[in-house]
Amino acid sequence: MTEENKKHSQLNNAEKLLKEETGQIRNTRKFDKFLIPFIAVAWSVFQLALPRFLILDSVTIRAIHLAFAVALVFVSIPMSKKDRRFKAMSTEDYIPVIDIILAVVAVLAVLYIVFDWENIASRAGRPTTRDIIIGIVIIILVLEASRRSIGLPLGIIAVIFSIYAFLGPHMPGFLAFRGVSLTKYLSQIVLSTGGIYGIPLDVSANTVFLFVLLGALLEKTGAGYFFNDLAISLLGRFKGGPAKASVVSSGLTGLVSGSSIANVVTTGTFTIPLMKKVGYPGKTAAATEVAASTNGQLMPPIMGAAAFIMAEYLGIGYMDVIKAAAIPAFVSYFALFYITHLEASKLGMEGLPKEEVPNFFDVFKKGFHNLIPLVVLIYELMVMRHSPKLSAFNAIVILFAVMLIRKIVDLSREKKSLGESIKEGVKYSVTTFGSGMISGSRNMLTVALATATAGIVVGIVNMGIGSMIVQVVEFLSMGNIYLLLIITGIASLIIGMGLPTTATYIVMASITVPIILELGGNIGLVIPAIAAHLFCFYFGILADDTPPVGLAAYTAAAIADSDPIPTGIQGFIYDLRTAVIPFMFIFNPQLIMDGVNNGFQGLFIFAMAVFGAFAFTNAVQGWFITKNKWWEVPFFLLAAVMFFNPFALGEIIGLVGNQSYWLYPVAGIVYLIPYLLQRLRMPKAAAI
Repeated sequence: MTEENKKHSQLNNAEKLLKEETGQIRNTRKFDKFLIPFIAVAWSVFQLALPRFLILDSVTIRAIHLAFAVALVFVSIPMSKKDRRFKAMSTEDYIPVIDIILAVVAVLAVLYIVFDWENIASRAGRPTTRDIIIGIVIIILVLEASRRSIGLPLGIIAVIFSIYAFLGPHMPGFLAFRGVSLTKYLSQIVLSTGGIYGIPLDVSANTVFLFVLLGALLEKTGAGYFFNDLAISLLGRFKGGPAKASVVSSGLTGLVSGSSIANVVTTGTFTIPLMKKVGYPGKTAAATEVAASTNGQLMPPIMGAAAFIMAEYLGIGYMDVIKAAAIPAFVSYFALFYITHLEASKLGMEGLPKEEVPNFFDVFKKGFHNLIPLVVLIYELMVMRHSPKLSAFNAIVILFAVMLIRKIVDLSREKKSLGESIKEGVKYSVTTFGSGMISGSRNMLTVALATATAGIVVGIVNMGIGSMIVQVVEFLSMGNIYLLLIITGIASLIIGMGLPTTATYIVMASITVPIILELGGNIGLVIPAIAAHLFCFYFGILADDTPPVGLAAYTAAAIADSDPIPTGIQGFIYDLRTAVIPFMFIFNPQLIMDGVNNGFQGLFIFAMAVFGAFAFTNAVQGWFITKNKWWEVPFFLLAAVMFFNPFALGEIIGLVGNQSYWLYPVAGIVYLIPYLLQRLRMPKAAAI
């Protein structure tokens, strides 16, 4: 196989993973080519109409949103992708009749709560036989749609919780639970807004969709390639430049993409081959891209879908979530940038040749229009203080206008008449916009089904099982807050291997956040609720590259032609610098701007946290300015803890409140010691 064919095969494998995630199959037959895009575009049009034109009650919006999702899943994703004995179940070539029937039944069942809402509400807790039958159908079809779009794990968790809700009275000892009846279960899960139609689905319908749509539209206009070229033009010539560019471009792409896999495919297609070209091994190149792309969901102002759900759970504005998440997110990216520098130093690399690095001003001139919708979005969120959905809607409108004007200007430069330019410009813009709407709807399938299915778990927890779970987890952690956080982190990583970030966050936040807050209070530690929620959010994201199932790692490995498991392990090692940050802001809430009074104080804390992340990275990577000696590692770790949380040592020596800031210079001295030791042996290392 030639190098070109090999590269083409690797890219095809990566794109196949992305298509499976977003349901981009079954488009060969003429009818299917019409039906699937029609549903996807109709869904996008409905969502776009909500902020400005449609006034509907919350239950109706949630039900219609879910109806579109289940319909699109059943017509676009086969029942089975592996079992070839039953062609109708596994075909990816056309939509079989059975799936059309399932789609119709699912839509009617999901919309039942809208058709008969007044009567359902009036007989709350006393469902009729019809309610019970339709409720069971809804649960079965939602679980099946979830299995097709996400996989088995989330459905299994929902089923286990459901079984436990019924068998609770028969469980032994501390596992005993008073249990629920079928009527109570269905009333909570499918005949109210406490289960499937709960807050997570509401956030998916009212907020997340428009942000995902904005990201898909920006991708269609070439924003991902623009961010990549911009990063290469700025950093390509530095030591390990392509890896540094990968971090920056993935962070910028993360602004508009809620999918780690989409981020890997968009930026990694270019950055991974460039990293390999300057000397990075395939595993290292892929792992760097995975770590950068996975953390894209941390980047304000457009974070992952779970961030919007977090705002609803906490009853705070989305801007408050952004404020809290800003320092940890940027610290994480600065640390990854530093990792690429250390890896380049280990391997003795140089940057790209000058002739292979695009000119910054040329790149910016060609693609600056991609920044306009993002600037509008940030202005709407931060200055105008509009709601997230209205901000996203206005940014989408501006994006369409920019797309249209840009195309008309380009056509005019080709000496075409104004009338012809406008006609072709409108045609191009409408076609591109329609394509983006289809991609946006497909990208939303995992989010919509994850929030609906996770709603089953949340509904059961709210039926009283939550207090029992608190006792169980508290028993397992032996009342120790440190052990509880470790258990929560590990559980999030394990659950997240098979679940999207959003579902992992919802499940873990429902179970562990109350316990974290309670145990913290028991030892006199006041933990802000948002810190506990962000803790679950972070570890849900890190699961995307956790071996052996991290799909982002499989995607990057397909591009880099490396082994997925070692790639995932390497990516996880890089992500340790992110994993340590949630532990730090649990014990030092100033890292999430809690108790910070002004911007200068915030910038100072950010700078110290960056040094803390650098010191921790030096310890994990085994390198500073040369290879570490074992006795230097404790200095790095001590400096990291002091930079991240000077209050821990401050309390021991009697410093009160912000007096502990005087320990930052001490942390600097501790960090300087291994630097001086390594400088002393640098001539010897250079000679070797």
